[in-house]
Amino acid sequence: MDLFKKIFIFLISLLCFAFSNTKAATICQHSEKSYQYAWCSLNNGIEEYRNNDQTRIDCLTKTHAVEFDFAKKWAESVGQALYYGAITGKKAKVVLIINQPKEIMYLKRVEKLAKIYDFDFEYVTNEILNLDKNGKCQYCKCKCHKNR
Repeated sequence: MDLFKKIFIFLISLLCFAFSNTKAATICQHSEKSYQYAWCSLNNGIEEYRNNDQTRIDCLTKTHAVEFDFAKKWAESVGQALYYGAITGKKAKVVLIINQPKEIMYLKRVEKLAKIYDFDFEYVTNEILNLDKNGKCQYCKCKCHKNR
């Protein structure tokens, strides 16, 4: 391989590395389950509760069947929460994971549907994760703990 090709490959690799470490790449550096783990622990819930039909509720509390999702998947979370509420007899709840201020628009959509279909909702941010000084959360299976 000639010197030009080696330099070219090195520069492309360097650019890929640089962009993989930008803030844009780390916006969703924590898994949905890390938020679920943190919230469910704070609310004395059962994580990944298995229903008779083999579906799983993200968190089942004494009063709620709770579905978690990243903000852009708001519609999916509403449908799942309503279904889980119906089969458990508990109130449905959606917890949206908000990572950017502009994602509040998805929460507003959930709010409109919550008024019509009578379910609860809230949102969480990275704050619930109690990140350590290296930006790692408490959930050991989270992708933030994987070697990059």
